[in-house]
Amino acid sequence: MYALDDTIVAISTPVGQGGIGIVRLSGPESLAILQGLFLADGRGPSRLASHRLYHGHIVDPATGRRADEVLAVYMRAPRTYTRQDVVEINCHGGVAALREVLGLCLAAGARPAHPGEFTLRAFLNGRIDLAQAEAVLDVINAETSASLRVAVEQLGGRLSGHVRDVRRRLVEALAHLEASIDFPEDEIPDRDVGADLAAAADALCELAREAERGILYRQGARVAIVGQPNVGKSSLLNALLRQDRAIVTPIPGTTRDTVEETISLRGVPVVLTDTAGLGDSDDAIEQLGMERSRASLARADLVLLVVDGSRPPDEADRSVAADVAAAGRPAILVANKADRPAVDRHAAVLPSAPLARVSALTGAGIDALEERMLETILAGPATPGAEPLASNPRHRDLFRRALGHVEAAAAALAEGLEADLVAIDVSEAVTALGQVTGETAGEELLETIFSAYCIGK
Repeated sequence: MYALDDTIVAISTPVGQGGIGIVRLSGPESLAILQGLFLADGRGPSRLASHRLYHGHIVDPATGRRADEVLAVYMRAPRTYTRQDVVEINCHGGVAALREVLGLCLAAGARPAHPGEFTLRAFLNGRIDLAQAEAVLDVINAETSASLRVAVEQLGGRLSGHVRDVRRRLVEALAHLEASIDFPEDEIPDRDVGADLAAAADALCELAREAERGILYRQGARVAIVGQPNVGKSSLLNALLRQDRAIVTPIPGTTRDTVEETISLRGVPVVLTDTAGLGDSDDAIEQLGMERSRASLARADLVLLVVDGSRPPDEADRSVAADVAAAGRPAILVANKADRPAVDRHAAVLPSAPLARVSALTGAGIDALEERMLETILAGPATPGAEPLASNPRHRDLFRRALGHVEAAAAALAEGLEADLVAIDVSEAVTALGQVTGETAGEELLETIFSAYCIGK
């Protein structure tokens, strides 16, 4: 997988019927393989200018049979995705045509590409770093415009620049420490290593917070809508969806199972789960629905506790609130039915949660509720256009690991311990940050990362 002197080939578009399908090659024999298969508008294919699209046919050299009418482009290194010679053959998007062209390329000497191997070659050849390589997959998998913007910014090197700044400062501090260890009798220029560590710790704290927030843009959040029967949970789901998804009737217990739908709150994917009403019941089906409701409550990132704002809270409301409090999840108390005369005694049901008054019937208060939901999910006011630097759980964990080592080094320095003991933790922090951008990434890590890619990317 790490050899760069062979030529790889793969179908780079989803398998299935479509207008266009692309077969991509990368490696030193890409041009020769294309020249052996491609007949450009009836003329010989001996001269193909780089980065120019040619119309013609892929022809089986053994039989002279045309496999497909195509547009082909040869891109000479290093101005390519992989910094190798690259060929892309734009075929008709049928399964048979793509497989036929792929088979001819394999017969001509290319080998099948591994998952993510084109992007791996871009990384190994220094066109992108590891954080940028991971962003390629995030761009492909982005489900909202905000998550796409985060991924595109990371692909452009925004995160890598911040990481390199922190790592560079730690490397300079480490060099000073090691010089003082190796040459104790020489005059080493003064350096405030404590200031370096403090600045690095601040930057790493911010990067970890940014990554935590960014993971929500990438993976989304789960929101459970809970409450006793007939308080308007399903109506609230429909109001948030802006469509009638859940059945709504005046009969208590209409919802007996969980209903899930996804919305986008300013670019953050949010999975809404409408749950069965919590309370007492002898009905076996209702009991099973309540068990699923409590399971949704336990794994939620945010809970919407719905009460009927037009009547005083009762013991059933307080019982559900106790379940929410026991789950220990962030919550918003939603007083529904604001289109009716309000009863101002609901805040006591769950004092730790902010109160939002809405009417699922008229839509009043829904926009304000969504803003409060987003602020709670992101743990702060949601600022338009302020997408986070990072969105990868692996990066977050590495930032936390590096921060732990920086804090340990700062503590050792403050206690007056030997420089070599301080240097150990600084070195570990440098290594952790190098695993974000790839300077210290081993083969096992690279295999783990790129195995998640599709073949052809």
